[in-house]
Amino acid sequence: MIRKEREIKVIYVLVLAIFAVFLAVPIVRLLMESFIGEAGAGIENYVNVLTGKGFMKALGNSVTVSVSSALISTLLAFFMTYSIQYTNLNKKFKTVIQTLAVLPMLLPTITYGFAIIYSFGKQGLLTKLFGTQLFEIYGFNGLMFGYVIYTLPISFMLILNTMGFIDKKFMVVSRVMGDSPVQTFWQTIIRPLLGTLAASFVQCFFLCFTDYGIPASVGGEYDVVATVLYNEMLGSIPNFNRGAVVAMMMLIPSVISIALLKYLERYNMRYNRISQIELKKNPVRDGVCAVGSSLILLSVLAIFAVIFVVPLVQEWPYQVNFTLEHVQAVLNDQSLFGVYQNSIFFFFCTALIGLLVTYGAALATARSGLNGKLKGVIDAIALVTNTIPGMVIGIAFMFIFSGTALQNTFFLIILCNVVHFFSTPYLMMRNSLSKLNSSWETTASLMGDTWIKTIVRIVTPNMTSTLLEVFSYYFVNAMVTVSAVIFIAGARTMVITTKIKELQYYTKFNEVFVLSLFILGTNLIVKGILGYVIKRKEKKEN
Repeated sequence: MIRKEREIKVIYVLVLAIFAVFLAVPIVRLLMESFIGEAGAGIENYVNVLTGKGFMKALGNSVTVSVSSALISTLLAFFMTYSIQYTNLNKKFKTVIQTLAVLPMLLPTITYGFAIIYSFGKQGLLTKLFGTQLFEIYGFNGLMFGYVIYTLPISFMLILNTMGFIDKKFMVVSRVMGDSPVQTFWQTIIRPLLGTLAASFVQCFFLCFTDYGIPASVGGEYDVVATVLYNEMLGSIPNFNRGAVVAMMMLIPSVISIALLKYLERYNMRYNRISQIELKKNPVRDGVCAVGSSLILLSVLAIFAVIFVVPLVQEWPYQVNFTLEHVQAVLNDQSLFGVYQNSIFFFFCTALIGLLVTYGAALATARSGLNGKLKGVIDAIALVTNTIPGMVIGIAFMFIFSGTALQNTFFLIILCNVVHFFSTPYLMMRNSLSKLNSSWETTASLMGDTWIKTIVRIVTPNMTSTLLEVFSYYFVNAMVTVSAVIFIAGARTMVITTKIKELQYYTKFNEVFVLSLFILGTNLIVKGILGYVIKRKEKKEN
């Protein structure tokens, strides 16, 4: 047992060291930079930013569009999850809903904006089909549409997970008690979900508020905080100290999100047992849900049709004959295809290192006798990384590692992604480890096995499915992120999403869509292979 605790403590210290060096120190440095002005340390930068032209308007714009998008995403996600959990729709149709609802997560948000332009712009694919432009794509409308597409999968997964654990027998009890359908709906579905619905809104708001990819393409003259931050740091006349102030202002929603998410946990209802009941037949309900879910998914996925059309025609919209010229051009251009190849390798490394870090952190909290307060530190890190904006981490890295041996290295990008996406994989890992037999290590120790051998031979084989899910999560998110790495990726260390941002500057949209297809295809292949392995393993265990 002594050996076990010593090894666990080493792992615990290593995990804390990673987050101290690559999260705490950079954020503290960012805070210090925000107070350094021309006249020395003070609040001059904060005064200039808050009273300067444009910032408060951009802040108001960010709040307005983020609230609107978060509300719409949560409502649409609830409707689709209700269609899955509370209707008698065909099981295959429900599986289709579940699969298609999360598909947008496999593309970077910067691509969403270009897809909106080429779908709903004056020469857009959908504009051509409808014969008229449906809405003005630049500004509030384009941002809201893009944000809803971006946050809908996250909201859907969050609500679906909770709704699956609601005991449906209370619907029968409510009807027997004489409650009206509206009362039954409120008492047995909405009330148990209130905490999750509120958490979904908070999470969606935060993601919209801090995203840079969508405003970069369809923001237009509707400035939001993310574009202000980018312009301060990488604009024509950069001002790093003012940029540090804007970055610190972006942390305010993080603090509020942490407080709200902790508060909302008390509204999560837990049932001792989940009863399986036969849902009441209601063709009208089922029909409305089937049509409604289909329209939602069709509306979301229709804009991505352009990704498969534009790069495969001669010149959209004037010469629409089929061609593979643009794809071949990317494959033959080493500056483009080379970036894709490098990205695959380094995102594989990101997933592997992220897997090791989260596994170590989860072992320290779920499979050790460490003090509860020590475990709470890692839980707190997970909560912080869940709500800290990727742009803020990227800027903090830029400040702390500029001029060091780590500047402009792929290792720095890898660690940035590992820190940025730590929260969800850690929680997945910790929850899975806590469900395993707690006496395995003790029994193995009595039989003479070391703790490391026990972890390798007994614990890890029983964690295969979760380990593969965590690897997949890190890989896919590293492939699609732009905000976390845009400030630390250089010409030598460019990844595929920052290359797309560069191509936007030169208006090379055919190349943008080809690279987007590569991202989508790669993520589908990775998720498909890992999903197949996970299912095979689960079948063998059953």
